[in-house]
Amino acid sequence: MYIAGFVIPVPAEKMEAYRQWAENGAALFKEYGCIEIVESWEDNVPSGEYTDFRRAIDANDGKKIVFSWKLWPDKAVLIP
Repeated sequence: MYIAGFVIPVPAEKMEAYRQWAENGAALFKEYGCIEIVESWEDNVPSGEYTDFRRAIDANDGKKIVFSWKLWPDKAVLIP
């Protein structure tokens, strides 16, 4: 198994557009062998003392944090 994960800042007013984009992308990823896709919207993302998701991606106010990961059978499927 191979997991590819991403942290993405999404403007709060663009949440529905992101969902549509992710849904369309999921169909394409599955055609190429992706087994599972998870899109997780922030619920409790506190600011850390040294680092955190917001600083990691330079998300400013008004952005929601999305943590997404995709499960592939192996890395060779993802990167031929």
